[in-house]
Amino acid sequence: MADQFSNSQQLRKPAVQSKGGIVAAQSRRAAEVGAAVLAAGGDCVDAVIATTFAIGTLEPWMSGMGGGGAMVLYRAKENRYEVIDYGMRAPNSLRVEDYPLTGGAASDIFPWPRVKDDRNLHGPGSIAVPGVVAGMEEAHRRHAKMPWKELVAPGAKLAGEGLLVDWWTTLMIASSAVDLRRYPASAAAYLQDGLPPNAQWGIKATVRLPQDRLKATLEQLAARGPRDFYEGEIARSVAADIKAAGGALSVEDLAAFRAYHREPLAIPYRSGKVFATPELTAGPTLASTLRQLQAKLSPGRAPDAAVYTEYATALQSAYRERLSDMGDADGRRALGAEHLAPACTTHFSVVDKDGNMAAVTQTLLSTFGSKFVTPGTGITMNNGIMWFDPTPDVPNSLAPGKRCLTNYTPVVAETSDSRRLAVGASGGRRILPAVTQLLSFAMDFGMDLDAAIHQPRIDASEGAVVIGDVRLPDAVHGALGARFDYEQARIQTFPMKFACPSVVMRKGTQNSGATESAQPWGDAVAEV
Repeated sequence: MADQFSNSQQLRKPAVQSKGGIVAAQSRRAAEVGAAVLAAGGDCVDAVIATTFAIGTLEPWMSGMGGGGAMVLYRAKENRYEVIDYGMRAPNSLRVEDYPLTGGAASDIFPWPRVKDDRNLHGPGSIAVPGVVAGMEEAHRRHAKMPWKELVAPGAKLAGEGLLVDWWTTLMIASSAVDLRRYPASAAAYLQDGLPPNAQWGIKATVRLPQDRLKATLEQLAARGPRDFYEGEIARSVAADIKAAGGALSVEDLAAFRAYHREPLAIPYRSGKVFATPELTAGPTLASTLRQLQAKLSPGRAPDAAVYTEYATALQSAYRERLSDMGDADGRRALGAEHLAPACTTHFSVVDKDGNMAAVTQTLLSTFGSKFVTPGTGITMNNGIMWFDPTPDVPNSLAPGKRCLTNYTPVVAETSDSRRLAVGASGGRRILPAVTQLLSFAMDFGMDLDAAIHQPRIDASEGAVVIGDVRLPDAVHGALGARFDYEQARIQTFPMKFACPSVVMRKGTQNSGATESAQPWGDAVAEV
């Protein structure tokens, strides 16, 4: 491996410990919003809703009202696990003939044939029906203790402050600036004179990008409730802007959308159990991976070369199975597509003082999704249409109303020694390997959260290639190199070579939380 990075630099973020609740998120400020809700008497779901609207404002390249996702919940009093699924779907009003093939390959993260003008990759034609607000609506209806208005308000306040520009903001905007500048409202929201903004050197100098329209939208959503996003003035504004720009999403598409309450996929493992999202997520692929590890992996005192080899073998096998029969074809399993590179996603996990837990993953798909900000609302919209194969007459062909096949894998698990953990990650196809290994570290090797989050991992999501953290012992590198097409990589901020997890754990009445060390904004925050 050839690189120019330091051989001595070390990154660590010690796990936070508390008897109170904890929110672990990719944005510390969003985690602080959730922790403040817990401190004010809210429970786990209240914190989830508040964190969702805050993180969508703070990390608009990762998630937001224009995206979709899923959560796994554990309700301690009822000892019950459940899933709220608010994944995106193609608009019913979509016309397949508007996506003609032009030859060549697409330029984004799927190996599709290219569509004229990249209509399925960015812009109004790439937008699927968003689900985040519906997901929060369903969670609030079922479990929330605090009023909707109070939970949306912190996100509106953050939007009113404007998007703070630091080096990470600059980097993320710069990575998408070529497409953001295609759309006037997007350029106005995220660029300065058509270029990425830059933080200033002065210690007191601050650069912020105004988000006034997003603030007004969030204030309206807080006051009028979640249905306004799907049936009210917000819905009409979003649909009108997308239609005017040439997209398909209509007010009828928005009005018809609902989140689904589902039973989780219950996966037995090591005398414990893993509860994952079912159907068109990576939950079924996680089940396949864990079945193979249950049969083949022999836990010892710590993960060794044989263990990492089994991780790689099980993951590659499960991915081959996934790629052969996953997708949405009239409710049946069918050939589907996968990310070839990390996508734009956020994950956060919550535990409250009573032991309720949530693992929440939300996404716009690509970085900044469609790169299209609706002028009337300031909402950055997803590019979920890119999930579908534009080739006609194949099982995963683009079609009206189809649900999207996703990679996210939020999980709540209970170990054989009565600990519980909520875990998930961002990182496209790399999510599943990270979640699998963190579960194994806790359930096979009894690691606490601090040990598990800092244990080096591999990735086996890129076809035949296996990637190993350079910090792994030489014996592990040697074993993987002898068995696989193997590359070593460092944990780094951008581009990340491994997924970015956020995790909480509970043992007795003691909670802990931790996030990926290489994520510059990520942190676990305890209620005060």
